[in-house]
Amino acid sequence: MLEITNLSCVRGDKPLIEDLSFDLSEGQLLHITGRNGAGKTTLLRCLCGLSSAAAGQISWLGQNIETIRDSYHAQMAYVGHLNGHQGELTAVENLVFARALGAAQTDTTVTGTLKKLGLYESRLLPTKFLSQGQQRRLALARLLIQKRKLWIMDEPFVALDTDSTALLEGIVSDHIKNGGLAILTSHHALNLTQSRQLNIDRG
Repeated sequence: MLEITNLSCVRGDKPLIEDLSFDLSEGQLLHITGRNGAGKTTLLRCLCGLSSAAAGQISWLGQNIETIRDSYHAQMAYVGHLNGHQGELTAVENLVFARALGAAQTDTTVTGTLKKLGLYESRLLPTKFLSQGQQRRLALARLLIQKRKLWIMDEPFVALDTDSTALLEGIVSDHIKNGGLAILTSHHALNLTQSRQLNIDRG
């Protein structure tokens, strides 16, 4: 479903990714590794269409994402380094807003999602008062509240404790088993049998 052909990405005027090609199908996860500064985040931003590639092509269902931006973004969920909350809003309000932005899962409720992520007791607090781990879990809760085929996650395990890490692995595993696609960067060793690994360290 996702095909990357001869992709090159730069940050500023510095080449980071050169002539990269791979594809990803339903039920597959790609784990991108590499040292800090190797270009992992830059690559994800290109895959999301947030940054333009220097060369090459990113295709979704056989079409260049530059020509189908709206439909591509409607099927993609992105969790970056920043959690993307409105700090004055509660966890409930943030998820209601996120749900309204996309096609919501018919069998997933805001309350059920908050309970699953261990956030229900803090649901009425302004998000800015949540711990770093709670804020990270709330960002990941958007993956459950929106119906998106492709999940792209930049260091999703940051600030998560052992139990939350296991929970996230289970959520990602279920998404893959249900025919979803996922791409993530992490220094964390994944306990997911469906994962493929791409290391982008130069040389």
